[in-house]
Amino acid sequence: MAAKKRFGSSARSRRKARRKKIEIKKKEFSFHGLSLEETQKLSLEELMPFLPSRTRRTLKRGLTVKQDKLMNDIEKANPGDTIRTHCRDMVILPSFVGHKIHIHNGNDFQIVEIQPDMIGHYLGEFALTRKSVKHTGPGVGATRSSKFMPLK
Repeated sequence: MAAKKRFGSSARSRRKARRKKIEIKKKEFSFHGLSLEETQKLSLEELMPFLPSRTRRTLKRGLTVKQDKLMNDIEKANPGDTIRTHCRDMVILPSFVGHKIHIHNGNDFQIVEIQPDMIGHYLGEFALTRKSVKHTGPGVGATRSSKFMPLK
């Protein structure tokens, strides 16, 4: 028996060729056109024009006592060290990148590894305070009518 020839569409052959050519490239970080090293060299005043208006206003008003203490703790700590804080309203700055910060969410501390993409956001955005609702069956003390569960 002779082998059957397969006539595939030209679009199919182009898709196969594209799949072979695809290479996974790691995207280089840039913050408004600046590399991470360049942003870490900037002072707070030089960094402010690159930040959104709300964070710019927060920093322009000055840091609170708790925020100032957190800044000092981060400057003293080595990258990779953990720092615990209740200060959820602190703006993430380029000097925070690489640190592990335990942020209080009202119940316990959540570990957050600071990445370059988080610059300009607040710490509280990464430690959620609410859990998703998970419903179960009726509990102790439920009435007879509420215990009724129709069979499928």
